[in-house]
Amino acid sequence: MTAQILVVDDEPDMRTLVLQKFRHQIRDGGISFLFAGDGVEALAMLEANGDIDMVVADINMPRMDGLTLLQKLRESAENISTIIVSAYGDMNNIRTAMNRGAFDFVTKPIDFADLEKTIAKTVRHVEVLREARRRQSAAERAYAALSRYFSPNLARRLVGETDAIDLGGQRREIATLFSDIANFTTLVETIEPSVLGPLLNDYLSGMTDIVFAHDGTVAKIVGDALHVLFGAPGEQPDHADRANSCALAWDEFAQSFRERWQQKGIALGVTRIGAHAGPAIVGNFGGGRFFDYTAYGDTINVASRLEDANRHLGTRVLVSAGLAARVEKFQGRPVGDLVLRGRTEVIRAFEPLKIEPSDDPASESYQNAFSLLEDGDARALAAFATHVGKYPTDHLASFHLKRLLGGTISTKITLD
Repeated sequence: MTAQILVVDDEPDMRTLVLQKFRHQIRDGGISFLFAGDGVEALAMLEANGDIDMVVADINMPRMDGLTLLQKLRESAENISTIIVSAYGDMNNIRTAMNRGAFDFVTKPIDFADLEKTIAKTVRHVEVLREARRRQSAAERAYAALSRYFSPNLARRLVGETDAIDLGGQRREIATLFSDIANFTTLVETIEPSVLGPLLNDYLSGMTDIVFAHDGTVAKIVGDALHVLFGAPGEQPDHADRANSCALAWDEFAQSFRERWQQKGIALGVTRIGAHAGPAIVGNFGGGRFFDYTAYGDTINVASRLEDANRHLGTRVLVSAGLAARVEKFQGRPVGDLVLRGRTEVIRAFEPLKIEPSDDPASESYQNAFSLLEDGDARALAAFATHVGKYPTDHLASFHLKRLLGGTISTKITLD
């Protein structure tokens, strides 16, 4: 590093003395000097040279003295270390200079050995300041980048506590969500770009705001689809609760968003959501050039399959029994025992609710009919028929009724 030093002094031989005394440091590239005759000229040079690191200023000068220059530098918030030169014993001025932000002082007649030591100490101080500014700038850039994926609280932790959270690959217990808008690809082919841009940007902004409000991590956004993690990269003992709450908030927002755009003549499909909890391998898997914090494993696959299963069942949100069991005071109605696409084992799924089924006549009616189905009771057909007659928009109940009419009295549902 070459320290750029501005010497401000009205004595005509000052320039010659400084260049002579510091010729070795100048030759070695450690420091370089600029010269000004008073404070007015110094301010002009500082404005013209943004890379000046240090000022060595005499106090007594024409037009603008050193104390006034210090005050001007302070008012302009210039972060420049300043050494004040004052007559020996002039402690009042020296005290004033230090109060106005001077880093150090030397006395006249100048002892150049002392000045050399003072400049060397100030150069070290400048290096510390430069490193602090560099780290601050790097932290701000990192925060800006991480804020695209993580909630503001977690992004600040990642930036401020580099050892607190490991972004490398590790096996973690997590909860994960997938979302997708039904028939969005078809819609894209029929609307203008000027409409698609605001629609998609507003939708994704609203959905990610909800994720961040629950301190979740956006692993991926592909078109209108989102993949979100809870419990990684930071520990979240309540990751299942957060995921369940996020799914419900997503559904509420997406329904409201859909209605607004339908009023504008845009036939936006429903948002389908799948959620599951379990072990996964999480980490930054973007190679050496890209940041791609994501997760791999069966837990991720199940959540994705649950999102897709909504289109067969007529539901919008499905959560696994594995996630529901981890949610304190989970409220929801059972969907069935699903054999998801590409799998052989059965997974019990639920449709999450904000309130207890017993507090909602429709949910309680469905629960009673499902209990009969679960018991293999033939009365399930009549119970679901009565329920659908009373609540014709309950697509999940209609799905079960159709199966019962086809002779299937079982909660096991195989999905292709």
